[in-house]
Amino acid sequence: MEQNQKKSILIVDDSELNRALLSDMLYDDFNIIEAENGVQAVAILQEHELEISLMLLDIVMPEMDGFDVLAMMNNKGWINTIPVIMISAETGSAYIDRAYDLGAVDYISRPFDERTVKHRVMSNFMLALKQREMSDLLVEQIYQRERDNKIMIEILSHIVEFRNGESGLHVLHVSTFTEMVLKHLVLITDKYKLSQADIKTIVNASALHDVGKMSVPDSILNKPGRFTPEEFEIMKRHTVEGEKMLAAIPSRRNETIVKVSAEICRWHHERYDGRGYPDGLKGDDIPISAQVVALADVYDALTSKRCYKEGYPHEKAIDMIMNGECGAFNPLILQCLMDLQAELKEALHSASPTETLDSGARDNVEHMLKASGSDVSNRTIRLLEHERMKFRFFASLSREVMFEYVTSPEMIVLTDFSAEYLELPEKIPNPAESEFGTRVFDKADFENLLSRIKSTTPENPIVEGKYLLTIHGEQKWNKVTVQALWSDDAEQPVLEGALGKCLDITEETEEIQQLEVLADKDQITNLLNARAAKRTISNILSSPSENEYALVFFDLDNLKRANDDYGHLFGNKLIKTVADRMIANTRTADICSRFGGDEFVIFMRYKDEHQIERIFRAITNEKLDGFTVSVSMGVALSSECDGDYDALLRMADQAAYAVKKSTKNAYKFYNALTEAEKKLTQ
Repeated sequence: MEQNQKKSILIVDDSELNRALLSDMLYDDFNIIEAENGVQAVAILQEHELEISLMLLDIVMPEMDGFDVLAMMNNKGWINTIPVIMISAETGSAYIDRAYDLGAVDYISRPFDERTVKHRVMSNFMLALKQREMSDLLVEQIYQRERDNKIMIEILSHIVEFRNGESGLHVLHVSTFTEMVLKHLVLITDKYKLSQADIKTIVNASALHDVGKMSVPDSILNKPGRFTPEEFEIMKRHTVEGEKMLAAIPSRRNETIVKVSAEICRWHHERYDGRGYPDGLKGDDIPISAQVVALADVYDALTSKRCYKEGYPHEKAIDMIMNGECGAFNPLILQCLMDLQAELKEALHSASPTETLDSGARDNVEHMLKASGSDVSNRTIRLLEHERMKFRFFASLSREVMFEYVTSPEMIVLTDFSAEYLELPEKIPNPAESEFGTRVFDKADFENLLSRIKSTTPENPIVEGKYLLTIHGEQKWNKVTVQALWSDDAEQPVLEGALGKCLDITEETEEIQQLEVLADKDQITNLLNARAAKRTISNILSSPSENEYALVFFDLDNLKRANDDYGHLFGNKLIKTVADRMIANTRTADICSRFGGDEFVIFMRYKDEHQIERIFRAITNEKLDGFTVSVSMGVALSSECDGDYDALLRMADQAAYAVKKSTKNAYKFYNALTEAEKKLTQ
């Protein structure tokens, strides 16, 4: 392949060596994109789906294995257009069968044989390429067929309009009106069991509603004045004659569109109270297709210019219909008319016949592809619409922190500017446990924001709130605005993610914000105070989690002697130094607090005793101006308290007291205390 014609292959393997080997084998023929785990792979697919022609996927990987990636690709529909070749040293039948069940097209075992790899990759690539070409050809053929069908229907309809001296837009207006009302009708009631296919059929059939006028003499059809009773009877016959014309097509009389067209032709002048013609049908004895076309026909007749009258304004036409001046209509359809009146006015007075024709044909193609299990066109349109929404949203914002929240797999995607500004990667998996969700945001605040996002609806997708964010070591109040993104499936909408921005509002409310910050901070150390620490730790302990946490409680052994020998300024310096050592030797997600006086608390995710040993040594090993820093430290684990903050603090305090009563300058775990030591502290 020429360089500018190379297609892209995504290689997903946690071994850099394996990726390098495969890349070297395939570099001459393909552009290579690499991912070191499943999360990265899904993020790349999310952003570059249409550019990737094939994927080589390892099975055993950290964070998200190959089977999870395949499951995600099935969920997102990517598996339909991106062939996946599994690569693994696992050759058991269970692994291979599961890979094929999840949609993999081939399986290559390690160690790699270059000739085998090249042959299988090229074979599957060429097969997928041919399938895509056939799919594109199928889409084009279906689209052209649908367009040709609509053109023929419209030509026939315009012939009728030409004889009738109408503007040429009547059929367009009736079909547009019919489609909008039917789609809204199925949203407000389940009384009429109409699928999207049913709606498309009715819309196409509506174009033939007046075909029976071909049988009406010109002298009557284009008469500028009122009809005589005899002339009106002849005009009314166009409903029956239209049905006869369609019934006279013997080879097609059983086709759904012919049947629906026939019922619309015959009954689109019936009225809900039984005062219509030709059969005097009443209520829902009139097919819903004919009921909606009847209202569409009346509305367009009122608003359009005819040889015998000028057109009424949209608002006047609505009033006349709602006041019963044009006959009785189904109350549910009238509700649709009122709900949609603004949209109908815009659509019917701005639509281009060509655009509407093409749009209708495209809609039919998309529906047919979806019904047949192929979502190439629909997926592309969804991606383009998603990108358009992102562009419009981001383009309206200034250079503030902006992010996209993706629900599956859960991650935060930052804009280039935001990632650089926050000194974070652009793609952040597991955001609630990341620096974005624990350092930039307060952990409890971020979990609150995610909860609010997940509580949105397609009708109410906006979330707003003020949150205290930590950026470049400074805490600033930000107004956070988020717009949730929902799938466009009206039957079962699904939250796909959200777009958000964080706007610094510190200067707008500086005095209030300073007071709020001071309320949570210790003035000497800038650590959280006891009240703020309790609130934050309690929120973490009350949230469902499989993590083990440790609460470390300690106090300074000789603060009084330091004050007596060196002065109170030195005592404050000692407290500040201990706080600085705490910050320097804990993670950003850990919580450090000055509990009061010479007492401190650290709350962290617990791995092993080595963590505690390291922190203890960091605080006490180095003297301060010749003064030996000594602390009595107690440690309690969250598994011992069942999420109760007060109980956890009490246990850590008991362990610290046991140290103070024995050796000082040491640490003990509560679960290692003897029964005598526990009684001593009670």
